[in-house]
Amino acid sequence: MKSPRWVTGARERVGQVMRLVAGVRAWAERTIFWRVWERMLENEFVDRGVALAAKAFVSFFPAVIVVAAFAPPAVRAAIAGTLAHRSGLSGPGLETFRAAFATASNIRRATGVLGLVFTVYYINSFTSALQRAYIRAWRRPPSSLVYGYALGATWLVGILAYFTLIGAMRAAFGRGPGLVLFAVLALAAAIGLWWVTPWVMLGRQVRLRVLLPTGVLTGLGMTVYGVTSSLWMPTALSQNQEQFGFFGVALAMVTWLSGAAFIIVASACAAPVLAEDTGALGRLVRGSSLAVLVPGAAPSLGAPLRAPTLSNAIGIGPEAGTEPTPAPGAGPPPEEAALGAEPKPGA
Repeated sequence: MKSPRWVTGARERVGQVMRLVAGVRAWAERTIFWRVWERMLENEFVDRGVALAAKAFVSFFPAVIVVAAFAPPAVRAAIAGTLAHRSGLSGPGLETFRAAFATASNIRRATGVLGLVFTVYYINSFTSALQRAYIRAWRRPPSSLVYGYALGATWLVGILAYFTLIGAMRAAFGRGPGLVLFAVLALAAAIGLWWVTPWVMLGRQVRLRVLLPTGVLTGLGMTVYGVTSSLWMPTALSQNQEQFGFFGVALAMVTWLSGAAFIIVASACAAPVLAEDTGALGRLVRGSSLAVLVPGAAPSLGAPLRAPTLSNAIGIGPEAGTEPTPAPGAGPPPEEAALGAEPKPGA
């Protein structure tokens, strides 16, 4: 029996729409944005971002408060001011936040030597999570170097120096005509911080040049995020505080940290895709050298066995978080050799 004309027409239109969708998807899959999205799915960016934010709340902030208590008052005030401005705190929430830094003498008496040791342990918990985010994004093999606690302490000193620098520049240039100069210097400092951070976290095995996109994306993203936080954070803070009391301040801070963690993870995933690009963008990132890794670095792991799916974003997809490991002594695949480590001198 012949189908009615309207049924045939509907089928043709559905077929046209499906072909159009398939064409758009095929075009999207050829873009670098799609490759960045796949790298984010591969690295379970939602799950990893939430975990990093939680680590920051329970490990990073306590460590900053304890270490700042032993710093000079001007340094402590600069650190507290930078954190308050970047997180967009205001009103009672800001007073609660400042009170944590104002009781420096009590913190010093309560901390002691053992407390400082535990502080290093706490910050190492956060830096380990941060390091895993970069290692997974760049598909690097797990490092066998035992320098976790030294890495955590060094990074804590660096981030505190950054907060102090930003606080000092805000006091010197942050008002009137100097505001533009402050914005430029603050952005440059943020890019520098997040340029060096992955270089250290990856064991200095990835060329510093190819890590510049990480610094630019993270630094720019965190700067814009900090500026816009003053638009929505006070409302979120007041609503949470009205509903949950003191606990609402903590919830608001976790919300802010989750956004910051997403910027870090997304930027970490975008940078290797840009560095490994075979087109003009990749050549711009890598410079005159085709290599991504430093001479003598171990080859990176391969791509996942299966294409990541949306469920991978929260860590429950098929083959979530697994990559095929190259055989011992084997170099990178031939098609990736041009983007691997430079040969050792004399090889």
